[in-house]
Amino acid sequence: MQAIAARLFGASYELRDYNTLLKWLILTGVAIFGLVVTWQFGLLQLMLNSDRSYISLIILIIYGIFSLHCFYQTLYISKETNAAHRVEYQISRGNDSLTLIGDRVVIADGSELADSRVTEHIRNLIVKARKQGEMHLDQSLLLRNLADSLRGRQSVGFFVADALLKLGLLGTVIGFIFMLSPISTIDTFDVESLKRALATMSSGMAVALFTTLAGLVGGTLLRLQYYILDEGTGYLFNLITEVTEVHVISVLDRMHGKK
Repeated sequence: MQAIAARLFGASYELRDYNTLLKWLILTGVAIFGLVVTWQFGLLQLMLNSDRSYISLIILIIYGIFSLHCFYQTLYISKETNAAHRVEYQISRGNDSLTLIGDRVVIADGSELADSRVTEHIRNLIVKARKQGEMHLDQSLLLRNLADSLRGRQSVGFFVADALLKLGLLGTVIGFIFMLSPISTIDTFDVESLKRALATMSSGMAVALFTTLAGLVGGTLLRLQYYILDEGTGYLFNLITEVTEVHVISVLDRMHGKK
């Protein structure tokens, strides 16, 4: 089983790097199961048919689009984590030099580092070490830029998750407007007028409740997805920091005679 998994996903030390993607798949699988159940019981159709504002449908479409966006970003982070572990494995085997040949980073045994964000960061460190002189190499600014670049990929997701909650509240307000509007048109209190007013009021209440429910569920689930992505991104950033601090900075300082 281990051999089959290694063939599918990579070396044995890389298998755990798909934990972020696996967590996302589990959460999304539960969400899809819940969607199918609500469809089978007719609850989803009832929500869409009762919502005259169409906000529930808009929330559902936005949730689907950004779930796909989160999937692609999660897959990207998983691949970059795998690449970072490969780079760590390469440069931890007695490496004592780092050479930049064009855009390629070559270590002491002549092998080239895998193309990844960590390799790009190491390439920037090599260029900075060449131009900086004999001062100790400080990568804090490059790490800050790297963190902003990585986390910028999911910032839009957290914004959209909050926007879904706000759309749900907007639907609540619109529903109450629908519900209260018939009261001003009642001029007689006969049975038929009251029936029409109550039907319109119940329709407005349905809009308010269904849009609130859709906004809460959609916003919460989307935020959970991006929380998983953010957790994986944090692990990748910490891994890159550890690899460069332990295996790169000391080598570059020694190569350039820095104190």
